[in-house]
Amino acid sequence: MKRYYITTPIYYVNSVPHIGTALTTIVADACARFQKRRGRTVYFLTGTDENAPKVHRVAQERGVPTQQFVDEMAEAFEGAWRALHIEYDVFIRTTEARHKQVVAEVFRRLRDKGDIYKGSYQGWYCVSCETFFASSKVDESRACPDCGKPLEWRDEPCYYFRLSAYESRLKEHIAANPHFIEPEVRRNETLGFIAEGLQDIAVSRTGTDWGVPVPDDPESGVVYVWFDALLNYLTATGWLERDDYTDAWPPDLQLMGKDILPRFHATIWPAMLMALELPLPERLYGHGWWIVNKQKMSKSLGNVYAPLEVAESLAQAAGCETPYAVDAFRYYMLREMPTDSDAEFSLEGLETRYNGDLANDLGNMLHRTLSMMHRYFGGRVPDGARVDAGLADLFAQQAARVADAYEAVDFPRGLREAWQIIGAVNRYYDEQAPWTLMKQGDTTRAGQVLYAGLIAARLLSALVEPAMPQVAREIARQLGVGEVPPWSEASAMDALPAGHALQEPKPIFPRLQAKPESKPSPAPPAQPTPQQGAAPMQDTITIDDFKRLQIRIATVVAAEPVPKSTKLLKLTLEVGGETRTIVAGIAEDYTPDQIVGKQIPVLVNLQPALIRGIVSEGMMLAADVDGKAVLLHPDREVPSGSIVR
Repeated sequence: MKRYYITTPIYYVNSVPHIGTALTTIVADACARFQKRRGRTVYFLTGTDENAPKVHRVAQERGVPTQQFVDEMAEAFEGAWRALHIEYDVFIRTTEARHKQVVAEVFRRLRDKGDIYKGSYQGWYCVSCETFFASSKVDESRACPDCGKPLEWRDEPCYYFRLSAYESRLKEHIAANPHFIEPEVRRNETLGFIAEGLQDIAVSRTGTDWGVPVPDDPESGVVYVWFDALLNYLTATGWLERDDYTDAWPPDLQLMGKDILPRFHATIWPAMLMALELPLPERLYGHGWWIVNKQKMSKSLGNVYAPLEVAESLAQAAGCETPYAVDAFRYYMLREMPTDSDAEFSLEGLETRYNGDLANDLGNMLHRTLSMMHRYFGGRVPDGARVDAGLADLFAQQAARVADAYEAVDFPRGLREAWQIIGAVNRYYDEQAPWTLMKQGDTTRAGQVLYAGLIAARLLSALVEPAMPQVAREIARQLGVGEVPPWSEASAMDALPAGHALQEPKPIFPRLQAKPESKPSPAPPAQPTPQQGAAPMQDTITIDDFKRLQIRIATVVAAEPVPKSTKLLKLTLEVGGETRTIVAGIAEDYTPDQIVGKQIPVLVNLQPALIRGIVSEGMMLAADVDGKAVLLHPDREVPSGSIVR
């Protein structure tokens, strides 16, 4: 049976991994994990492009032998991908002997059939892009049309690939296969590129001995790096080495950034395969770029982020275990993934997704469900537990929608659909109020309501696993199921039998608290002086942002100082029949006796946090007047658990 073959581009090793290369590789890993979860045998390839002249140039500038330099850089890429939970099957390097053999053999075959011929080249060349440009593409600035760097004039004998001979076939193939190039905007870009007319391209260059030598003609230099690099996808299947290479070939999905799709992957690459009489890839997908502060990432602008540094910083700031912080980074990359167009990457955006989607939504739903199961049922699934038919239908429907989105490489949509399940469970809890049912003695119905939350959490472990593999395993562990279920079993509504033991809840995503800046900021422009006691207005939010906050009126039934703290009180609250504990920083302004019996507003869907050894399950709201807390309360007594709108 053919393996599902998925590839990333191979990455230049002239610099270490950044969020741009990490994006493509994380998307590929998520696609691979999704296909595995659906029962497919997957072959996932990534690697490094080491034969480029600019790599040789960087090594020389650093005074390091080129082979030593590329060895060290390849190790850096492999280490980074492991740290980001990327599970590839093969890491290919273009300096490998087997790859050089493939490049030489392809060159010979195409030369023998006349698709590669010898000529001479006079024109412009961009060292940075490793690309030749016809004079018609270059204006008087003599700058690269793609990257803007100065071009070099080349006048040298070289070999050409007869790309022009495949123009009609390429157009026909793209027209007959609407999903060959995705998304549609990339398809249109490619058709526009081909419509300008294809010219034969130089596939050898002189002036360097770093690379794959032109076979049987060493005086002609080395094979053009793009011709060499594209063949890595063929090398990795064992072509030339084994007859059954077709158990992987052709690729099912080839992922890359938008800049290398139209010309290289969607034109030159399929033309090379047509010349070799090999099947073409099923699908080429070119995603957009990350931009930072509305600018393309650039080392000169200082806006290039290292993915592992971002994840480690998040782990330290939130007190989150590093594997889960890495998964939070992966989640953000996929949830905000630039598909058709470019997207803004920001640390503020990452923090917002972490607190909102992960701490408040996913983490809180899991912790809330397990806490009530332990409080009311001793941590075991009760007899008679079942999922209401309407909710069961919704779970199955959303799982199907997630699958459709993942198949389309639309992870933003897929994760939005998965989060609809969390919203449905939270609304269901509010409507059914299992804490009230327990107070009324209806333990059977309370167990059924909470069982729906357990089943939802189990389903979500499978739905989020492509994005957050370590988090998915932790959800499964806390549910006591051991392994994340395969896709075919994830929607089972009877997966947890009566008596099934649940593990103690443990917060996966401690809430990220606002921290003061460690460096002074420039003084802001003068502003009108606000009225005394008032705070200046901050950035606005949408009504949907506000609706995410679940604020309830709680009654304080007990209060006591937190040991070894002069600022904190431990409050025991009744919230609509449910008992909760929170830690509040009001001890300098109120004694326990002053607050017991009061009704206060509490944010109840806040991710639980461990504070001085106490699990705080929410946050009380109070006014801040000159640094002192002032309690807020209704002007008359209202039912405990009342919604604050």
